Amino acid sequence: MRNNMKFSSTSGYVATEDLTVAVNAAVTLERPLLVKGEPGTGKTELARQVAQALDMPLIEWHVKSTTKAQQGLYEYDAVSRLRDSQLGDERVHDVTNYIRKGKLWQAFSAPAKVVLLIDEIDKADIEFPNDLLQELDRMEFHVYETGETIRAAHRPVVIITSNNEKELPDAFLRRCFFHYIRFPDLDTMRAIVEVHFPGIKPALLTAALTQFYELRDIPGLKKKPSTSEVLDWLRLLLAEDLSPEDLRRDGGPTLPRLHGALLKNEQDVHLFERLAFIARSGR
Repeated sequence: MRNNMKFSSTSGYVATEDLTVAVNAAVTLERPLLVKGEPGTGKTELARQVAQALDMPLIEWHVKSTTKAQQGLYEYDAVSRLRDSQLGDERVHDVTNYIRKGKLWQAFSAPAKVVLLIDEIDKADIEFPNDLLQELDRMEFHVYETGETIRAAHRPVVIITSNNEKELPDAFLRRCFFHYIRFPDLDTMRAIVEVHFPGIKPALLTAALTQFYELRDIPGLKKKPSTSEVLDWLRLLLAEDLSPEDLRRDGGPTLPRLHGALLKNEQDVHLFERLAFIARSGR
């Protein structure tokens, strides 16, 4: 283990002090780092940046609603083996021809230490985290078809992300080091924007971020715009060569320019239209 290597902000990622502490603590403890936060706050990108900073390969396992824990270990293709046996294929005599290694197997058998990302674990069935408890704790699992036990040659750095869509089991939480990525404050957001758009005019950035945070503070929004969405919005503003004056809304709660980058459902658009109508009516 490379104890001398520490994670910090990179050229492409602004990490707050508490986030860097959490990452390095999880690496030191050799426990999975469970990262929660609203969508768009850089949870998935964190794993990529940790891998880059620690100079380790990255293995990504993106969880879906249909994903089963077993798929992370391996899958045995009995149907293909049956078909090949009917066709007289010689491959049927070696069961390993029908075993597909999962992401955990790949991480455990890697020739060097890797970063393993288990992305959006809360998308899967509630039993999914419990089904991985032993494997993540002991860093080993048994392959019943071959009788072998796969043990991690080098304990991977495991980063698990969750959008908080469902509660995770207590037994699973006990085995993790936890960190919640809070939505960036104004100064942190400025630093993030500078990474993506170096040299952006301060007046434009101030006007845009002021409007962005005012938008996020509107009560009743179904989906608040995220960091990734404000970056998309700024990219459009720069592409259209808009000025701070172009963003001015005369103090009223009217829809922002190019609002489709920020508001992603009709309820929120209608909310702004109602607020604008109320504001005009009250003048």
